[in-house]
Amino acid sequence: MRLVVEVFRMLADPTRIQLLWALADTEMSVSELAEVVGKPGPSVSQHLAKLRMARLVRTRRAGTTIHYSLENEHVRRLVTDAVFNAEHAGPGVPPHHRGDAALRAVDHDTEREA
Repeated sequence: MRLVVEVFRMLADPTRIQLLWALADTEMSVSELAEVVGKPGPSVSQHLAKLRMARLVRTRRAGTTIHYSLENEHVRRLVTDAVFNAEHAGPGVPPHHRGDAALRAVDHDTEREA
């Protein structure tokens, strides 16, 4: 259980969630991630070090550049499910459901009633 708590503790930071979300479908360097999350490189590096120690991300070196990616599909699913679940807290149809024509129609009807 301590390891599970540690994983959730790592996820309890907005910057780390943004980093993991950015890595959901690709690998990126520190400078690329810093640009995506709008934080300085050294700050991003510190967050990535914590995520690496928690085995949520892994690295690959290419010359002098280190590329980060999610450790495995379980991390990808955990982050994706957390983001999608949070999207359900907002009004209307969550963005991850907007490709579904039936749900778009329900969302449009809901907006018209409001």
